Amino acid sequence: MFLFKFIRRVISFILLLIIVIPLYLAGSIWYAARNSEPVKSEVILVMGAAQFDGRPSEVLQSRLDESLKIYKAGLAPRIYTVGSGAPGDRTTEAAASKNWLIKNGVKRINILSITEGRDTLGSTQAYADVMKKAKLISVVIVTDPYHCFRSLKMANDQGLSASCAAVETGPAAVANSGYKYLARETGAYLAYITLGRLGIKLSDRT
Repeated sequence: MFLFKFIRRVISFILLLIIVIPLYLAGSIWYAARNSEPVKSEVILVMGAAQFDGRPSEVLQSRLDESLKIYKAGLAPRIYTVGSGAPGDRTTEAAASKNWLIKNGVKRINILSITEGRDTLGSTQAYADVMKKAKLISVVIVTDPYHCFRSLKMANDQGLSASCAAVETGPAAVANSGYKYLARETGAYLAYITLGRLGIKLSDRT
């Protein structure tokens, strides 16, 4: 009888964790999406997103708009763009971002294009390596609101001091993105802190 009650309590506790942990993480992601504030840093990092033969997608465009705004506001003296290309692409996300920034008044010397990374973790590892070699540690990550929480976690795990500038326009802005994005980010974060810590890499590229 005692053993049965003990097993039942263990199962109840496990089920509670299965429900509580994702809800807690979803709440943290939701809060970060609405309350992340960029701080003055050494680098502005534009997270990659789809591009079409050099033309930024709507998601990437909103990130570029935000990065240009905070660059002009003096939050950092340099911008890093990151992201590789899909098979068959003639250019990369990083190159498309760099070209757009140059066309919009940012001096070429103040932009570094890192043409690596097909997902958040790969991109983070790529730009973190470049920053460490340059002896830089602080970064403002420009990305979607619901993407801030996981991007910050990955950057911090790489030994960087990171803040997030969430986009305010475009399809991924808080006003335009629904709970599907929140649910996806919750799952991606759980995958990163569990399987990712074991060295199992799961791409979040959609």
